[in-house]
Amino acid sequence: MSTSTSPTSFTGALATPHALATKAGMRAYHDGGSAIDAAIAAAAVLTVVYPHNVALGGDLIALVRTPDGDVRCVNASGWAARGVDVAALRSRHGRSLPVRGVDTVTVPGGVRGWEALRRFGARLTWDRTLLAAQESAAGVPVAQSLATNIVDPENADLLGTDDFDRVFCPSGRPLQMGDELKQPALALTFGTLSADGPDAFYEGELADRTLEFLRSHGSSLTAEDFAEFAPEITEPIAVDFGELTVMTSPPNTHGFLLLRALRAVEELGITDPLGDGIGHLMRIFHRGNELRHRALADPRHAAIDVHALVNDDLGGLSDPGAVSFGPLPVPRGDTVGIAAADNDGFAVSLIQSVYHSFGSGLIDPETGILFHNRGTCLSLDADSVNVIAPRKRPAHTLMPAMTTQRGTVRHVLSTMGGQGQPQIIAQLLLRAVAGEGAESVVAAPRAIVGFQTDGSTAHTVSAEADLVAAARDSLGRSGLTIVDVSPHTEALGQANVVFTGSDGSMTAASDPRSDGAAIVAHYPRHRN
Repeated sequence: MSTSTSPTSFTGALATPHALATKAGMRAYHDGGSAIDAAIAAAAVLTVVYPHNVALGGDLIALVRTPDGDVRCVNASGWAARGVDVAALRSRHGRSLPVRGVDTVTVPGGVRGWEALRRFGARLTWDRTLLAAQESAAGVPVAQSLATNIVDPENADLLGTDDFDRVFCPSGRPLQMGDELKQPALALTFGTLSADGPDAFYEGELADRTLEFLRSHGSSLTAEDFAEFAPEITEPIAVDFGELTVMTSPPNTHGFLLLRALRAVEELGITDPLGDGIGHLMRIFHRGNELRHRALADPRHAAIDVHALVNDDLGGLSDPGAVSFGPLPVPRGDTVGIAAADNDGFAVSLIQSVYHSFGSGLIDPETGILFHNRGTCLSLDADSVNVIAPRKRPAHTLMPAMTTQRGTVRHVLSTMGGQGQPQIIAQLLLRAVAGEGAESVVAAPRAIVGFQTDGSTAHTVSAEADLVAAARDSLGRSGLTIVDVSPHTEALGQANVVFTGSDGSMTAASDPRSDGAAIVAHYPRHRN
């Protein structure tokens, strides 16, 4: 959706992967909120209506821009327990952590991430921001994406478990599209958070109940691990790309892969990088994926040279026939991306996640909280820079993105897509710079190299079948293996964007691969 702005009215833009979340965010605008309020209200609803992708028990990473032009990264990715027993984990699991279960649960950072975001310019009360989520937990229709993921073979291990069946098979069969999803325990938890504030998730009775549940399954997390967790507020990492400054999140996230690819496109003079040059672009990301596996970790626990990750050896390409890492699990579901902006100068790219579809598979029956499995990204290899350690955050796939031109926001970009997120954002931005509109940008066919779809490897490009002929020919010359996937497959991400024109007009778009909606609306300056 597109509309021009007016200095005498307030304009708010929002794009999310679920229409009810967009509705909640737009209500926040209507009630006097900023883009920060809209993004958080939408994210809270998504933890209810899109539980295969996001939950209260997951992480958050966001970029937030304030009217003074400052941009900051809120890194609310949670840490491992202070008392983690690495030897015991190796004894139980061997060379790598499992995909599901309590040993994959790190402290969920999302709720304190919302709190940190609010400090940059929220205008609504905390309880008002969470109201739509609490109401949605009483019952909402099951969306197509959720229905598909409930019965996805990836989640066959969850069917028949008490936690999963209680919520997603309440009548003895999996919920289908249009059925009512009821989460009364989660509604009560939102009521507690609304009344007691975000710290209630980390300290007090609700936190005690959460820890009791996790520790009953064998978790080593403690009350101190929860209470002492705080998001990290940092500057984004950035590169200049044409007339734009492109910003994303620093390590422990893999945002550097986006910046590295954009630098390579310019420095190497790659023409038509989404057509005749896409094979070269995929080779650049193929090399970047190796760097991520070898070098990315929590910079509080390891020396991470971000400049080198972004800039060194941009022309270097790894051998597409050499197996350097893997196999890795291919998560589906996993993440939501929200893009929000207003004409007061606030903008938010917010990414929130449970990692794999339905995360760890653990859902506390008393609180309704579903817990992520982000800890599976930590390594048990003693030689890995990403090896698990006390209070260490895992190498993270969440990465918000934003661009400015001479200090003015131009693009707010967000996507799900696991290890493919940098590649998706790069393709969105390259299309936008080439002059495509927001709706065309998010709907266009994509290609992603790496462990993205079933049967893929480090050297596989998953390519939507409607890629233009020049792009398919370029991939064929790349030396990488091409696997065709259907057009508009959710496996290649759900993107949401807000663009701002030089005249101040805003355009928003939500990916047709999702159940989302994008809206740009005007409101009187004096609102209730």
